[in-house]
Amino acid sequence: MAETSRAVRLSWFGGADALMIDPTEIPQPRDDEVLVRVVAASVNPVDYKIREGKYPAVQEDDLPIILGRDLAGTIEALGTRAHYMLSKGEPVFAFIGQDRGAQSDHVVVKAIELVAAPRSIDLVHAAAVPLAAITAWQGLFDHGGLKEGQRVLIHGGAGGVGHFAIQLAKAKGATVFTTCSGDDVEFVRELGADVGIDYKKERFEDIAKDIDVVFDLIAGETQDRSWAVLREGGIMVSTLVEPDKRKAAEHKARSAPRYTAQPNAAQLREVADLIDAGKVKVVVSETFPLDEVRAAHERLEKGGIRGKIVLTLT
Repeated sequence: MAETSRAVRLSWFGGADALMIDPTEIPQPRDDEVLVRVVAASVNPVDYKIREGKYPAVQEDDLPIILGRDLAGTIEALGTRAHYMLSKGEPVFAFIGQDRGAQSDHVVVKAIELVAAPRSIDLVHAAAVPLAAITAWQGLFDHGGLKEGQRVLIHGGAGGVGHFAIQLAKAKGATVFTTCSGDDVEFVRELGADVGIDYKKERFEDIAKDIDVVFDLIAGETQDRSWAVLREGGIMVSTLVEPDKRKAAEHKARSAPRYTAQPNAAQLREVADLIDAGKVKVVVSETFPLDEVRAAHERLEKGGIRGKIVLTLT
């Protein structure tokens, strides 16, 4: 084992040039923790929001930090209590807490955060799953209460969170409407969307009616217009801006508090099972080696990504 790891470190807020690949000491697992040798780590919009100083949970006093919240790799070392549950060399994936960074050659992961990686996909694809899929799961089911037979409108269905949300909602037995660009209409249908709506040419209000859950990944005018499609008692959920309670009341609907996804190994295990059952497909649009993390950020910020961008570390 090398004495140091590489890691994507942010020491000041700014553009992509604020990202540095720095050597860092390899952490050691304690108690029920494990040391994971990272094969791939996801890049998410929260990464560039943190980098720009636009993510409230990370302030200047918190810097420097290592970026990244989800990863896939193999177990390299075990804490004193972890050996009862896990074994060295086991392929795993995880959504980790804000106190650590996943974009590093070695990461300490708590046993309650990680899950055996899906058997049916490689670790690069597995790395694309945890944060985005859990964000979708918690938005749809924990906050939105989506149930079998209900109707959901997902804004931004072709993106990282959106492409998982479509598939998780279909696996639940919901009818899925989703907005996307015209180029992505066929893509979202292939993922299982019942109705793909080209937001540039069509008004979703004219197509999506009596919706039980609006899952908003766009905000702004799109969120404001979405009240019109909710049935009485329906709910709007957003990862970006908390839906207006006053407007909810005007439309006899409900607004869920804005939420940030939290690590949940039990939910991640269910997602892994759905992947292995062929009910959820993982879409990786592009991969970048770790030392091209700046280019990965710039690509993600341009938008138009189908699925996810992943950093490779081996």
